[in-house]
Amino acid sequence: MYPNLYYAFKDLFGIEINGLKLVNSFGFFVALSFILSAWILTLELRRKQGLGLFVHTEEKIKIGEPASLSELITNGLLGFIFGYKIIGAFTIKNALDDPQSFILSGEGNLLTGMLTALVFGILKWWEKKKVQLEKPEERIIRIWPQDRVGDIVIYAALFGFLGAKIFHNLENWNEFAADPIGSLIAFSGLTFYGGLICAGAAIIWYAKKHKISLIPMLDAFAPTMMFAYAFGRIGCQISGDGDWGITNPTPNPYSWLPDFMWSYTYPHNVLGEGVPIPGCTGPFCNQLAIPVYPTPLYELIICFVLFGALWFFRNKIKVPGQLFSIYLILNGLERFFIEKIRVNTEYNIPFNPTQAELISAGLVIAGITGFYYFKKVKPSI
Repeated sequence: MYPNLYYAFKDLFGIEINGLKLVNSFGFFVALSFILSAWILTLELRRKQGLGLFVHTEEKIKIGEPASLSELITNGLLGFIFGYKIIGAFTIKNALDDPQSFILSGEGNLLTGMLTALVFGILKWWEKKKVQLEKPEERIIRIWPQDRVGDIVIYAALFGFLGAKIFHNLENWNEFAADPIGSLIAFSGLTFYGGLICAGAAIIWYAKKHKISLIPMLDAFAPTMMFAYAFGRIGCQISGDGDWGITNPTPNPYSWLPDFMWSYTYPHNVLGEGVPIPGCTGPFCNQLAIPVYPTPLYELIICFVLFGALWFFRNKIKVPGQLFSIYLILNGLERFFIEKIRVNTEYNIPFNPTQAELISAGLVIAGITGFYYFKKVKPSI
């Protein structure tokens, strides 16, 4: 396992770069997931625009203005945070030994923070100065849905993280009650369906606000979200973030299957779970005492296959809304069955389901209902 990129570069390339201790492996792959998903979403929205499924909106902008005070202050604050924490980490002894604790603490370098704030402010001033006009002009521009992908991704990331945190703490209420602050600020502890529900609500609101046809946009999101989930699971597997399966101590019965795909102890996992690894010193020196099913690995393989299927059939399914309905069915089925071998908190009701099982069952029902509804009604878009 590689808790952060420092260990990955050290093991794979024999290079030790202390600054990479600040880059958590899980966060790195989540960030990559958002970037690549934004590209996929842009391609789909542009394709649907070519099919005449979207219309543009017009907005009035003013060009040639100098940098405003608020812009300078905002960039200065961003620069201060970057300099105080990120650059400061290289100047404070032992800060990189435990990057997460350092980032969450109030410790930092005031001098590098102030200098970086000044640099960021000057760069913003110079950026606006280069295009400044003697007399600023107002112009009308056309904006298509694919032009708003940057905003959509920001909304998805912000509300997705918030929802993932809320649902995780609801699912693990005893842990939250014991340490509310620690649970809220911890880098670990995220529930995918919480992120999906909250991010989905935010994106629907955004689409209505900017007059984006909702059903074609949801169809564009179908392969995008499947890809994002699959790619994000790479980070779970590589970092060993606890999203693994139940114990599986039985020997691998399949000669063609690598042992690590049957059961795995997640050595050097980012949570420090398990027992000490003999001969290992420093942080992240634990591994699970009993091997478990590597469910993140199973999910990333399955979901990449499902992404390929959705991507292939996106041109063949002509009824608006049906592709998104199929996504809900596939997503729900995949997660429902993987829960059977996955570690999760069960609710104390007659059949002891997990939160994900309840939500995934609801998604399957919603997907089946939507598939036949869109086929019969064919709503206007």
